[in-house]
Amino acid sequence: MKDERVAPAWEPISGERQFRLLVQSVVDYAIFMLDPTGVVRSWNAGAARMKGYAADEIIGRHFSSFYTEEDRAAGMPQRALATALSEGKFEAEGWRLRKDGTRFWASVVIDPIRDETGTLRGFAKVTRDITERRKAQQALDEAREALAQAQKMEAVGQLTGGVAHDFNNLLQAISSSLELIEQRLSAGRTDIAPFAATARAAVDRAASLTRRLLAFARRQPLKPERADLNLLVVGLWDLLGRSVGEEIRLERRLAEPLWPVHADVNQIESALLNLVINARDAMPEGGCVTVETANASLRPADLVNDPGVEPGDYAVLTVRDSGTGMPPDVLARVFEPFFTTKPIGQGTGLGLSQLYGFARQSGGFVRIDSAVGRGTAVHLHLPRDRDAAAQSAPAPSPSAAPAAIPAPPIGRAGRGTVLVVEDEELVRMLLVEVLEGDGYTVLEAADGPAALARLAAAGPEAKPPVDLLVTDVGLPGLNGRQLAEAAQAHYPDLKVLFLTGYAFQALDDRPGDGEDGLGRNMRMLAKPVAVDAFRAMVRSMLSDG
Repeated sequence: MKDERVAPAWEPISGERQFRLLVQSVVDYAIFMLDPTGVVRSWNAGAARMKGYAADEIIGRHFSSFYTEEDRAAGMPQRALATALSEGKFEAEGWRLRKDGTRFWASVVIDPIRDETGTLRGFAKVTRDITERRKAQQALDEAREALAQAQKMEAVGQLTGGVAHDFNNLLQAISSSLELIEQRLSAGRTDIAPFAATARAAVDRAASLTRRLLAFARRQPLKPERADLNLLVVGLWDLLGRSVGEEIRLERRLAEPLWPVHADVNQIESALLNLVINARDAMPEGGCVTVETANASLRPADLVNDPGVEPGDYAVLTVRDSGTGMPPDVLARVFEPFFTTKPIGQGTGLGLSQLYGFARQSGGFVRIDSAVGRGTAVHLHLPRDRDAAAQSAPAPSPSAAPAAIPAPPIGRAGRGTVLVVEDEELVRMLLVEVLEGDGYTVLEAADGPAALARLAAAGPEAKPPVDLLVTDVGLPGLNGRQLAEAAQAHYPDLKVLFLTGYAFQALDDRPGDGEDGLGRNMRMLAKPVAVDAFRAMVRSMLSDG
């Protein structure tokens, strides 16, 4: 016969006993009572499991036994009870001690207990061991910091070629100045002050560039401070220009006056550089990147699509490109950590997610406008700092196209005419000084378009209006190689001497009659080049007929 057992009927128990059973059944939380002075009066199974004390070992002892020696010396147990009484609850996290002396990270809540007359009867204390959760959070924070640093260093790495170009230009200015000083002193001349000033200026600029790179690359905690976005843009402008390369035009439009903000300067600089690099990568065929600043007063109606953002005054930093743009499905995911559309190994997918986190942490927010074929604009909004007056915006952008230099009459006095094209003013000045000192007629231009205008001023003749074109390879916009090709398209016999400050081969290797494997009538020297070596190369090229 089948044995059927019937569960016993529910046995009613008193509310007090039911509560005791409930508390004793909880093993993940330490739940116990304190009297008004803090002495332990009850102890559940969770407390015994967590802290290692049996009930008869701890009941009657003060709860400060669970605190570290340094916390007891600081009076933290007494302050915890006082806070619970004054505010109705005490909540905190901190180190606590087990019976065996080991520590664990605890989440603690203390509530005062009063009877129906309002008389204090003691305290209810609930403790949870969250050591593992804290370790996991610390590991996550460390991983995020490491990834953030990796992204920052990736951005610095992408600047390497441009920075090498900058330093070689500065070394060129210094070495050429020193050589000219030595030559003039050897000749008994004392008019060396201009060259000494040029060398000093180059040293100062090199030191400034080094400080900027170190400040950008180093690890440092968030340090909010008053900041002027216009001044930050100007301070990073050289690095931004080198990061976009020669095929992309970089412009800036700075609002004046611009409201100051209160945020971490290093984070703003990091965000700006990464946004410019993203814009560059979105324009593989070249284009224009524009950095803008503006003031914006936003009402609640302006923020319906930005939940959690407070209305008010914001300073806005915008990076705008004329690139490929993003479809809606990509735009919807751009703030997701590790989401990237770049090829594997070419991006961490953390840039925009970190920008979003930094903006919200600073009380601001980020908006992105993008459409396929119409480019992308990223707007970083940071709240206005009303405790400080805004400073004036800096001088106009050096990225703006230089004004056309009136072309002097093209002539062939002396031993030939040389056109020097160099965007670095210190280097251009020294090259011109050397050539004029050797008796050449020298023309100069700061970029490719101005150089072509100089050549065109002589009219469409088959014979070159100059004997030699000396050009830097790394010119902004129209680079030196493109300038040479455009010039030789009109004047096939034009001789070209390239100067390059890049650490890598900056010109396309192609068969030709040049010693460097360059095109016809072309030679190349790497910066920094000795003055005598430059003179010898110019003399050699002009003496070839």
